[in-house]
Amino acid sequence: MTANYSSQGPVEREVKLRFDTADDARAAVLTAGATPLRGRRLQEDCLLDTPAGSLRSRDAVLRVRMEGGRSRITFKGPAQITTVRLREELETLVGDGELLLRILQELGYEPWFRYQKYREEFSVEDVVVAVDETPVGTFVELEGSEEGIDNVARRLGRSPDEFVLDSYRALFVSWQRDRRYPGRDMVFDEA
Repeated sequence: MTANYSSQGPVEREVKLRFDTADDARAAVLTAGATPLRGRRLQEDCLLDTPAGSLRSRDAVLRVRMEGGRSRITFKGPAQITTVRLREELETLVGDGELLLRILQELGYEPWFRYQKYREEFSVEDVVVAVDETPVGTFVELEGSEEGIDNVARRLGRSPDEFVLDSYRALFVSWQRDRRYPGRDMVFDEA
């Protein structure tokens, strides 16, 4: 999470860039002078909402993320699209992600979308650079200040017209529609 604050709280600024393979993405990131932060690991995310869809109706997100024995709960406010995707983000560590999901379900929140990705993180300037391998493709996610994002994108040989501002959910829905894929969640095949 980026430590930028608005009058409402911490603000996340991010873009994604599409790459053909994780190896291509990793090579570009390292060539751009990135320093490794966290190694490759599986992230399992679950989005929750009320049965009436009260969060989705206002473009807000409640997410529980589990990865390698660590879990986080995140609330994201409505997205504002400028040259980057901008939104309030409130996030904290939790002890047991599965138990938290159960508690939230008891409070009336239901899981409505699950997604997985393998993520590896790097740092360049004030930007966290993530190489994300997802079931719908490989992306490099840049999170930081708008100036930092622009600078790192240029170092990666990319321009703002290549910025992907969609969420992973929106990318999955588009991928799903193009392939007439009936699955509900963006998860890796278990076969």
